[in-house]
Amino acid sequence: RRIWGTSGELRQFALHYPAMHSSLSDDELLTLLRAGDEVAFVTLYRRRQGGIYRFALRMSGSEAVAEDVTQEVFMTLMRGDGHYDPSRGSFSAYLFGVARNQVRRRLEKDRFLSPIYDVDEDWDSPTPENLIALNDPLGDLTRKETIASVRQAVLALPAHYREVVVLCDLQEMSYADASAALGCAVGTVRSRLHRARALLVEKLRAYQSSEGAAEAAQTDTAKCFV
Repeated sequence: RRIWGTSGELRQFALHYPAMHSSLSDDELLTLLRAGDEVAFVTLYRRRQGGIYRFALRMSGSEAVAEDVTQEVFMTLMRGDGHYDPSRGSFSAYLFGVARNQVRRRLEKDRFLSPIYDVDEDWDSPTPENLIALNDPLGDLTRKETIASVRQAVLALPAHYREVVVLCDLQEMSYADASAALGCAVGTVRSRLHRARALLVEKLRAYQSSEGAAEAAQTDTAKCFV
């Protein structure tokens, strides 16, 4: 088997390799991969890479960490280092579990990580067209500010709350798969998510209050020069 050294090499191979095996399930592709089928690996990579990258980005706020975590997840898969057990959850949940462990290791290592906030990144779900006002720069700016506030609030959550929000709300994963990825009971996922959502509401209200106070201060300063 060939082991790719960088995430860039992985992407280039996946882009130029003929699309095959796309109708097979994850478990079927994994069986082929274990038998040495590189096309099975590429198919799994194409299918799951985006979700793993977004999870790592939303957990860390760092493109560099997201790239490294995604590469390590698929390198683990290629090397056969993991221990996927279908009876404990879906293959997708297993990959997110590996990604979660990698993110936690990186965040422990990079305690002074400076997260990035790029509103063009795929953090937010697409807005339905009927809710978008065309040629509305103010509305677009407000939407971007809202996305940035939500992103900041999610990153400010403790890791065990952040991961349930990212998996269940942002990645739209089922409670069962989230519990498999996190290695905890479904009830624990539900309770953490309930608490995490409450914390998010508190943080967003705090951000809105601080922004309102800042705007009021700017208005008062402007009046002094009128």
